[in-house]
Amino acid sequence: MELPLGEGTVEFDLPDCNVTLADPPGGETVDPRSAAEAAVADPHGPALDDVADATDSVAIVVTDVTRATPDDVLVDVLFDHLPVAREQVTVVVGLGLHRPMTDAELRDGLGEHADLAVNHDPEETVEVGTVDGCPVDIHRTVADADLVLSTGMVEPHQYAGFSGGAKTVVVGAGGESLIRYTHGPEMLSRDGVRLGRIEENPFRETLDRAGDLAGPDFCLNVTKGPSGFLGASAGTPRAVVTDLAETAKAALSVPVEAEYDAVVAGVGAPKDANLYQTTRGATYVLLGDRNPLRTGGRVVVPAELAEGAGQGTGEQRFFDRLSGATSAESLYEELREGYEPGAQRAFVVARALREHDVYVTNSRCPELVEECLLHASESVEDAVEPGSDVLVVRDALNTLLTR
Repeated sequence: MELPLGEGTVEFDLPDCNVTLADPPGGETVDPRSAAEAAVADPHGPALDDVADATDSVAIVVTDVTRATPDDVLVDVLFDHLPVAREQVTVVVGLGLHRPMTDAELRDGLGEHADLAVNHDPEETVEVGTVDGCPVDIHRTVADADLVLSTGMVEPHQYAGFSGGAKTVVVGAGGESLIRYTHGPEMLSRDGVRLGRIEENPFRETLDRAGDLAGPDFCLNVTKGPSGFLGASAGTPRAVVTDLAETAKAALSVPVEAEYDAVVAGVGAPKDANLYQTTRGATYVLLGDRNPLRTGGRVVVPAELAEGAGQGTGEQRFFDRLSGATSAESLYEELREGYEPGAQRAFVVARALREHDVYVTNSRCPELVEECLLHASESVEDAVEPGSDVLVVRDALNTLLTR
C-alpha cells in the first residue's frame, strides 16, 4: 500500500494484519481556473465588478505555504475583474503565527503576482473593532484598504469545521488577540467546535462576525479531495464556506462502523513539513465525528518533518509545551488554565494522547518526535503490531470519518 510522504510517497505492507481502506467517494474533479472563473461570474451576493471602484486601494489576502491553494490562479482571476491599476493592489500573505514565506515560495505560490506580496506580521496590526469584547486586529495594509479580497481553501478544520471564508483575513492577517480568544481552551471546549461542522459552531461564528468588521468584502475559495479540486465559489464569505463545505462533505465522508487497533493516516506535503501540522493527521482521526479506534488503539502517521517542529511563533510554542511535558494528562490539565496562541495545537494533541498513542514514522527527526510525547518508528510496519485490525486513511486531512 502507498501513502503520501512529503512530495513523494512511501510504500508499506502489513501482511499479518486485517487491513481496511477508508476511501471517500472523491467527487468529480474540476480545472481550478475554469471553476474560479465561473464562480466569479456567478457569485453569492454582489459581483466583484460592482463592488470594486477604479480609485480603490485593494488588499488581497492569500493563504500561506501550509495550504495547497492555487493562489496564483485565484489572484489571476480576481485581477480579471478588478478595474484598478496593478500598483493599487497589495497581496498580503495570511500567515497567522506561521513563519514568513521565502521569496522562492512566494514565486512558486503567486507566480507573476509575487512582486506584489508582503508577508503578514502580527505585530503590524491595527484594531478595527471588537467581537465579544475581544479586539479584532488586522494587518495595517488590509485595514487601510478600500476593498479587501481573499482567496482560501475550504477544507476540514479541527475547530472551524471547515477553513476558508473570513478565516483567511481575520486569522491569517490578524493579530494575536483574536487568535488567543478563538484558540483558547474555553472556546475549544465548547459544544459545536468540531471538525467538519460549520452550523452552530461557535468558533466559525466568531470568525464570521470578525469578518463583518475586517473583511473580506469578496472572497474566492476552492475545495479539494484526494483526486484534485472539486469546485470553486465566490462572493460573500459565509455563503462561500457553506457552498463548498457541502461539496466537500459529499466527497470526503466515509461511514465507519467497525473498531480498529490502528489507523494509518496519510498527510503528505505541505502539511507534513513540520510536526505542528503533521499532528493534524492524528487529531482529525481521533477528535472528529467518529473515533474508529478501540481502547488502547494507536494512530500511525508517516511524515517527512523537513522543518522539524516548525519555524513560526505558533509552532515553537507548540513544541515548547509538548517537549516540556511529563505526560499527556498533566499537560492537558495545565493547558486548560490557558496558553499563548499556537499552543492550542499542543492542547488538542494532549487531549488526543490521553486516550491513544500516536506514532510518527519515516521522519528526518525521530528524536524530536520522541521529545513531544509521541513515538517515532522507522516505518509503518514497525509501528503496527502484527495481527492488528488496521484502518488506512490515505488522506487524513481530507477524509471525514462519520457514524
